[in-house]
Amino acid sequence: MYSLFLKRVIDLFASLFLLILFFPIIIFVAILLAIVTRNNPFFFQKRPGLHGELFRLIKFKTMIDATDSHGNTLPDEERLKGLGRIIRKTSIDELPQLWNVLIGDMSLVGPRPLLEEYLPLYNSFQTKRHLVRPGITGLAQVNGRNSLSWEKKFEYDVYYVDNLSFKLDMEIFAKTIKNIFNSDGISQEGHVTMPRFKGN
Repeated sequence: MYSLFLKRVIDLFASLFLLILFFPIIIFVAILLAIVTRNNPFFFQKRPGLHGELFRLIKFKTMIDATDSHGNTLPDEERLKGLGRIIRKTSIDELPQLWNVLIGDMSLVGPRPLLEEYLPLYNSFQTKRHLVRPGITGLAQVNGRNSLSWEKKFEYDVYYVDNLSFKLDMEIFAKTIKNIFNSDGISQEGHVTMPRFKGN
């Protein structure tokens, strides 16, 4: 009952409420980023959602468009600077995804939507993460986030799919609020974000 109907109802009303609540912050950050970067403050990218179907994810753009002399994109640590680093550390960059939740692409809680290029790299166990809508926050995010290995992250994702419940969602949401204030697990050691998944 919860996973089939009630979870989506909660997502719908909660995302609408949160969009209204955080609307002033979203507008302020968008204007600030546009001024500082002189570019589009939003980042759009196709990500796999429910059943692996692609949707257009929206976030605040925290990395600058910087390339080397050969036109290759610079590493994350060289593109994440100043204002972008602060926005990512406070998780404000995730706020625009409330729109993805509102229109049904995502859920408030679920496995994080990863890159499209990872789809053919998953084994049958890891693919189960796509049996539910991806979330703004999830079990892996509140248990280490980017400091986890890919293997451990997928274990948490599949555990969530197998044990999805209202109680588990509320526990994850409560831990998310706590983690926002202490910035736990934002990066993996030696990286400013998370190294790419290269398969099993």
